[in-house]
Amino acid sequence: MALTPAHHPFCPLCPPAPEAPRSAAALPSPAAPRSPGLLRRAVCESGLTAVLLLAVVSGVRWLFAPDGYGGGGTAFALLGAGVGALLAALMVSAPGRRSGGHLNPAVTLVLWRIGAFPGRDVAPYLVAQLSGSVVGTWLAGLVWGPVISRPPVSHAVVRPGPGWGDGAVVVAEAGVPAGSALLLAGLLACPVGRRVLPYAVGVVTALVIAVLGPLSGGSANPARQFGPALLSGEPGLLWVYGGGPVLGAVVGAGLVAVVRGRRGAGRAAVAYSRPGGPPVRHGRPWQSRIRPGRP
Repeated sequence: MALTPAHHPFCPLCPPAPEAPRSAAALPSPAAPRSPGLLRRAVCESGLTAVLLLAVVSGVRWLFAPDGYGGGGTAFALLGAGVGALLAALMVSAPGRRSGGHLNPAVTLVLWRIGAFPGRDVAPYLVAQLSGSVVGTWLAGLVWGPVISRPPVSHAVVRPGPGWGDGAVVVAEAGVPAGSALLLAGLLACPVGRRVLPYAVGVVTALVIAVLGPLSGGSANPARQFGPALLSGEPGLLWVYGGGPVLGAVVGAGLVAVVRGRRGAGRAAVAYSRPGGPPVRHGRPWQSRIRPGRP
């Protein structure tokens, strides 16, 4: 399936804008489509996060409640598959293409730190995602009733498995965004990567929930824990499930910078190692907007 979303400068899913005609006299340049305003994008981001949390809490209700599937490792795998598929669908939806479909404060921070998202929009997006988390969790309680607030559902609040201390959970929660930063940077580097990015994110999310869910909790998303922790009255682990992914976002962005630096140094060494010849221009860097063959 090939995606052809409308161009949006801040959307990780959008391909580069088409080139304008070289001669305005030969062919009048049509007016460029206007990018949606920040408020509109933040509202989309909040709504998408609310839908995601509504689905997550609903899945936990039917997979882990005694009158549902009953829990277990298979329940985590089923939940991961459903959440991963929904996340990919939300990212390629019209609101997802409009906002960029982050749905995760750690993703927003990674994209900002690697230069793919404007810093002035970070705070509004974080507020939108966290507020959407609360709204989605509340809606799940409204739909399914008191069972949402009772154990073992408890508004789908994330808890670590037996034997997992706070430090181990922080490391696990930080590792996922750190690795995801490298994945995002690599996929955003080319049009093909941008097209498959939503599905790659969905697969990674499904694996994280299935594998880490029974162990560390498998959140890797501060918005995933924020609403459930507040409404369940269990905010004690918010610093773990919020701070871990944020730490991972910072570390991951640093790893991306290191990889970029090594790639750039390697290209420069090759370009200047040809005796008697001028420097050779190589393919564009990951974030460069310069097209090959143009100054």
